Amino acid sequence: MLARTESALLESVAALATGSGQQHGYIVADFSDPAALAEKVRALCETRTIHVLVNNTGGPPGGPILEADAGAFLAAYHNHLICNQLLAQAVLPGMKAAGYGRIINIISTSVKEPLDNLGVSNSTRWAVAGWAKTWANEAGRFGITVNNVLPGYTGTGRLTEIIEKRASSTGKSVEAVEEQFKNNVPLRRFAEPSEVAAAVAFLASPAAGYINGVNLPVDGGRTRSL
Repeated sequence: MLARTESALLESVAALATGSGQQHGYIVADFSDPAALAEKVRALCETRTIHVLVNNTGGPPGGPILEADAGAFLAAYHNHLICNQLLAQAVLPGMKAAGYGRIINIISTSVKEPLDNLGVSNSTRWAVAGWAKTWANEAGRFGITVNNVLPGYTGTGRLTEIIEKRASSTGKSVEAVEEQFKNNVPLRRFAEPSEVAAAVAFLASPAAGYINGVNLPVDGGRTRSL
């Protein structure tokens, strides 16, 4: 696991280890320091082969694109695309040598249909989707697949933040906005984080060996396009 807050990493590693019989490790790194990030990941890859890389970075703040500052685009592009590139390049030699690799990016359904009031995020997610498709084209011959998982409304802090901001800007209650969001989903509910994780686990498995370069929505059918 990799994140910038060691206390959160320790908590997550402890939760994963409970009753699993597995071993888990972590790296403390901040995406705002790409040189240190690359050095730490390269050091890890010198000691073990990483077969599966899951890129999952928190989205940029919401807001209309008409009001977005140029610096917000640069920060999001850096955290989502540049650091993805550094991580993927670090694990690539081991994956090539093993003849097996899975790179899975958690992005957004906005790569199919831009989402309102998420201008910076919409733009950045498209960049990552194009990056991933290009990697899929070039890395496939080494037995490496590269795919994107597109979560819909998922019960996380990010969704709570979006709902609260929408409620504040429209004068509606949080409960009313939440119900409105759910009504946009054919299944009429939000996803559990574990349901997104299940899609990631499948794409990481040998069973998904011939799935490459796709955007997989896990959104309860909310996205209207194919």
